[in-house]
Amino acid sequence: MAEAFIVAAVRTAGGRRGGRLSGWHPVDLAAQVIDALVARTGADPALVEDVILGCVSQVGEQSTNVARNAVLASGLPESVPGTSLDRQCGSSQQALHFAAQAVMSGTMDCVIAGGVESMTRVPMFTPSALPQKNGMGTYMSPGIRARYPDVEFSQFTGAEMLAKKYGLSKDQLDAYALDSHRRAIEATRAGRFAAEILPVEARLGDGGTIGEQHTVDEGIRFEATLEGIAGVKLLMEGGCISAANASQICDGATGVMVVNERGLKALGVQPLARVHHMSVLGHDPVIMLEAPLPATGRALKKAGLKIDDIDLFEVNEAFAPVPLAWLQATGADPERLNVNGGAIALGHPLGASGTKLATTLIHALGQRGKRYGLQTMCEGGGMANVTIFERL
Repeated sequence: MAEAFIVAAVRTAGGRRGGRLSGWHPVDLAAQVIDALVARTGADPALVEDVILGCVSQVGEQSTNVARNAVLASGLPESVPGTSLDRQCGSSQQALHFAAQAVMSGTMDCVIAGGVESMTRVPMFTPSALPQKNGMGTYMSPGIRARYPDVEFSQFTGAEMLAKKYGLSKDQLDAYALDSHRRAIEATRAGRFAAEILPVEARLGDGGTIGEQHTVDEGIRFEATLEGIAGVKLLMEGGCISAANASQICDGATGVMVVNERGLKALGVQPLARVHHMSVLGHDPVIMLEAPLPATGRALKKAGLKIDDIDLFEVNEAFAPVPLAWLQATGADPERLNVNGGAIALGHPLGASGTKLATTLIHALGQRGKRYGLQTMCEGGGMANVTIFERL
């Protein structure tokens, strides 16, 4: 079977809700990433055989197949198709998997995979809340309720359950959150994000511009302190989760170009990394966020690797208990985890986060001269994708 190679990986810097990316229509923001991938590889745009984008809130500006719309807003020819998918927070990681599977099968040679989410313009929960408010019901069918009686699936409840199950205190969560900011600050000041970030015009939600390029993740709190994080109001009375130790609402777009050997030859470029393993696992949808733990163990076994064989890890910081519980369960070296900070500092643009983590991981492997990187993230419904990359 053919192999899948990553030849380019880019992302926009994250934008805060109502911030420096809020004036971008998500279709146009995704188109910027598509064009950047083509430009970085020098590829003939006609060589791209499909565009697969992850997006969670596929309604309004992100509706009607956001991937195809992004193609039409980009420099790609009309002959390039596009399709959109939703595996919740793992959507663009799954897009990468589908792209890799396509080129490995030989049915395609060059595919762009990525994701986009404007959480400012299409707020979280809009696809479910808006229809429900207008009398069109909910995804909670009678069959689901029969299997899970008296349960309301909630990521916030799941985060509290995960913290309790693994004995994680609020002090531990807050300390981890501060460390995420500190690592992101260090990476930013050292210029470690420069190669992966695509500069785009800063556009405000009122339609105004400020005459600057957006190049720094807007969510990083450069003056963050443990006291400030600890003082943020809890999301649930008596709980341990706050907005300060959870991922930030974020606008952004990300993408990678995936090719096989024929694609490499056609493009005439050197690969950044090879996709060594990819898998996905379903788990308990009530605690919801625990899936990355068993998914990692299963992936390593299938890949014939041990946890110490992996040089760098990216575990999405949806909530601080996720990476901390993951460290407990896997025994991984915490110094190899989210070395440039994570979603608590950098933001979590939902459907764009999968290839966001991949982009950061692949570039970090190159900068540090390391071989293997593993990424995983919790996903709504109790799932987790795992991808292992080998730097080339």
